[in-house]
Amino acid sequence: MSITRRHFCSRLCTQTATLLLARRLFAQTPATGTPTRPNVAVIDHDRILSAADHSLTQQPTPITTLPAPDSPGTPHDFYSAPGTFTAHRDAILSLAHIVPALTAAYVITKDERYAQHAVAHLRAWFVTPETAMSPNLEYARVTPATKTGSPEGVIEAVHLAEVAQSIQFLSSSEALSPSDLVTINQWFTGYLDWLNNSRTAGLARDMRDHNGSSWLLQAAACARLNLKDDRALTTLRHQFRSATIRAQITYDGSFPREITTPNPYRNSLFNLDMLAGCCDLLSTRFESVWDFELQDGPGMRVAIARLYPFIANRRSWPYRADAEFFNELPLRRPALLFAARAYSRPEYADTWRTLPADTSNPELDRTFPIRQPLLWVTRPHP
Repeated sequence: MSITRRHFCSRLCTQTATLLLARRLFAQTPATGTPTRPNVAVIDHDRILSAADHSLTQQPTPITTLPAPDSPGTPHDFYSAPGTFTAHRDAILSLAHIVPALTAAYVITKDERYAQHAVAHLRAWFVTPETAMSPNLEYARVTPATKTGSPEGVIEAVHLAEVAQSIQFLSSSEALSPSDLVTINQWFTGYLDWLNNSRTAGLARDMRDHNGSSWLLQAAACARLNLKDDRALTTLRHQFRSATIRAQITYDGSFPREITTPNPYRNSLFNLDMLAGCCDLLSTRFESVWDFELQDGPGMRVAIARLYPFIANRRSWPYRADAEFFNELPLRRPALLFAARAYSRPEYADTWRTLPADTSNPELDRTFPIRQPLLWVTRPHP
């Protein structure tokens, strides 16, 4: 069939309009994301770079630079004592601010300055023999009566989970040598061994509250560093399905052990974030831990549905208010972002975007296990 001038012009206009629309959509999609998968790199761009630029001025402060005179261990052993010595705990918290912020900045800019400074901190903490921390928490929350650590002390290192998450992204940087990467991974493998075999850590694992969630998040983050061996992750998935859900989540999605604490709202949100992080780390393309549920209903879907209205509106919280800082919550919970992606719930993502991302309150800061969600919703290049 011959093509008339009118037919040719009409087809050309249609193709041109389609091309322009496609280009427009291509340009918009990276900037806006989707209702259930917002573009965290764009949303957090300025926040990430601000935190990273500040972190460039921070020098490594491993625990060997913070003497603990009363510690029964060596200068390389983590030590804390309730009410008397918290310097090592605070140093881990600082590390968890610095390394993830620098790593997130490296992810969005590919500027080696950020990677180099992040690696300098990792070397001081996990590689250099003179300054490296021992891969255990045997002396966390030591009490005068026992001179040994307590299970509740394991939670003081929960912030190492996001440090471990950062390493996967830094492995593509020129700043991180293959030998340093091996040594760092060996440290986290040793820490996972301690989490699995220490009596203190085992007691933390079996606690039916946020302490147990802390153990699981740390173990999952360590296991994810060794992607060649899925046995540890498989074991942790079984732990989540067979023990964690049953022990912590009721049929209506609430956390009964958190509700009875002095700060029930804060601890419920803290626990939700840690369990959401566990779901993210333990899920694969073939198996979503987000969908694990017991026959009588409990699971993460029910838990997030239960707590979402109270995050969106703190005044609707049906239990007693927290003893401290209730009015400064909920802040921007990573669980909302992760659940929005997992369950295709745009209202979760919308609420996540409206809440403040950071806090200057150190008490609340310690109950944020994930500060750079970009490192959790982005997969590192192999």
